[in-house]
Order: sequence, then structure tokens, then C-alpha cells
Amino acid sequence: MKKRILILGAGFGGLELSTMLSEAFGDDIEVTLIDKSDSFYFGFSKLDVMFGHARPNAVRLPYKKFVKAGVRLLQETISLVDPIAKRVTTDRGAHEADFLVVALGADYDFAATPGIADATEFYTLAGATRLGEILPSFTKGRVLIAVGGAPFKCPPAPSEAALMMHDYLSTRGVRSACEITLILPLEVPIPPSPETSRALLAAFAERNITFVADREMRLVDTQRQVVTLDDGRVFAYDLFLGVPAIRAPKMREDSGMTEDGYVPVKPKTLETRFPDVYAVGDCARQGTPKAGVFAEGAARAVAKALIARLRNQEVPLTHAGTGSCYIEFGAGRIGRVDVDFFSNPDHPVGKYYEPSVALRADKEHFGSSRRARWFGL
Repeated sequence: MKKRILILGAGFGGLELSTMLSEAFGDDIEVTLIDKSDSFYFGFSKLDVMFGHARPNAVRLPYKKFVKAGVRLLQETISLVDPIAKRVTTDRGAHEADFLVVALGADYDFAATPGIADATEFYTLAGATRLGEILPSFTKGRVLIAVGGAPFKCPPAPSEAALMMHDYLSTRGVRSACEITLILPLEVPIPPSPETSRALLAAFAERNITFVADREMRLVDTQRQVVTLDDGRVFAYDLFLGVPAIRAPKMREDSGMTEDGYVPVKPKTLETRFPDVYAVGDCARQGTPKAGVFAEGAARAVAKALIARLRNQEVPLTHAGTGSCYIEFGAGRIGRVDVDFFSNPDHPVGKYYEPSVALRADKEHFGSSRRARWFGL
């Protein structure tokens, strides 16, 4: 009988894992990949949509283009996960497997910050699209970018939004009539890399962007157009760019897999406490940030482990906890930070590459290479 591998979630982790398994075994195993959506998009594309560099439909990569030998991709909504039986119930039926990999990501928790559900946010494609429609008519006032809590997805994105907003308003000739304030629940923009944080803080100062550190928003009042922080301070806005808090999907909590909202795993192997069950990406406490590139790295480690197990070989410890993040600094320049979370036992190590036009080609290759690898586009 063919071994059955069930992968929940077709984000960075699920797509890379199923691709590697297909490359290794083809039709000799049965891989079932389940996601409730009909398409995938890169997180950084939301900024492109918000600032008018891309249309929403142009950044969607339809799952029907994901065609791999030995892999079925099903558009179904998961309602129950039984990690002991390795059985998953969806709105279309039930699935069982020999190996289960949970790569469901984290859900946005709009209930955690009263008022944000009625406000504008740029962390969903729909939210970025809505802001993209609002921005052309914004000519003066206070721009406020605020985060609902840590951890949050893609840590550099709020800083990128502030710098790109400066560029956008400057290009339109209205920057002098606008204020930009960024509020983060972090002491510095990129904690693992002091050098990157210093560069961003210098960029904020140079562009007259106010940075409020180590604070999170607790309340959004859309009628009065004010945000209240956890220290009681109130910030007024004319244009609000919210970043919602995140939480584990309810069905994962109901499964008994989570502790304090996330699935605990062995960092080097991504194994959960349930035999033959793994978890990767934003849903797991895997020792790295909530970002697609780190989910992809974890998925590669699980793929190598499963390939070894299915071939009766020694299972390698391959999760390196490394990843690269590209950071938009504006004016067409992009910086990069390479972060290693496991090698140094005392703290993560980050290597910073100064912003340049050349690094834009690197970022574009990052997207195009995965688009080609996963979707053949």
C-alpha cells in the first residue's frame, strides 16, 4: 500500500513540502494537500497592491496551477483535526493518513483589538485592496500604522509600509502636509539584527517618521478616529493602517495540539508530541518568526525527514532556523537581513545588507523562482 501523507495548509510550508515529496517519490506515495482558499499570494504583494503597483487579481496564484505527481490539492474547509488517529474532518468529508503535517498558519484575531474589524488594515489582500482605493484621495493629515500585538506576521512589513508611504506621498507632492507614525510592540524594528534596526531607525529619522517602540494598540475608535495604546496614550489619525493580532485557528485548539495558542514542536525536527505528526510555520512554536520563508525552511526539514523515513534511512536533523527577509526602504532600494536563530545559543544572529537597487532583482527572483517551482508560471 502507498504511504499516505496529509498536509493541512497550502502556504509556503505546504507547497514546498508537497513539492519535495513529489520530486522524491512521484506517484509512489499519496500526498493530500488541503486548503480552504482557491489561490496563494506572497505576503509582500499586499504592499504592492496597497500602493498601486499591482492589481489584486495579478498577485493571486491559482491552486489549479499547482500540479505535482502524487499530490492531490483539495479546496476544503477543515473543521476537526484528530492528531492521535491522524484523521481530519472537512466540509467535504474525512481524510486519514500515515503522516500528518499541520501547516495551517495563524488566523487574524480581529476580536482581540476592539474596533479593528471596522477599521482599515493592510495584512489581508482585501484590506490592502481597500486601502489602495482610499490612498489616491488622501492629500493631508495623520497616517497611523499600528500593530495589535506580538508575535505578528512578517515583522518588517509595518516598517516597510511607513517607508513606502513616505515615498508614495512624496511622489504625489503632499508629504509636507502629512504626518506618519509607526507603533510597534517591539523595542526595535528588527530585534534579531541590531544593524538592520539601526538602519531603519535612521531611515525613519531622515524621513520624519515618528517611531513609537514597545507599545501595542488596545482599541480602535473609528468614529473618533483615535487609537488607544496599552499605556493609555491616544493617537489620532486621518488614515489608519492596522496590523491585526494573530491566534491559532479554533479547530487546532479543539484538537488538543496547542499550548498558549500555538503547537509546540521539537525545533530541529518539527515533531509534535503526537507520533508521526509534524507542525510547521506560523501555527508552530518552531523558534523562528511568523514569516513565509521560515515556514518554507521548516517544511524542507520535514520533507527530508519523511523522505528518509519512507526510504528506511537515518533521519537527519535539518531544520536550521535560518531565513532571509527583504525590506523595502523606498526610492526603489531594498535591504536584506539574513537571520540564524539556532546556531548561537545566546541570541539570534543577523547579517544586514544595505539597501540597493540590485537587491530588488534578488527579491524578484525570490518570488519568481517559487512561482515557477510551485505553479509552473
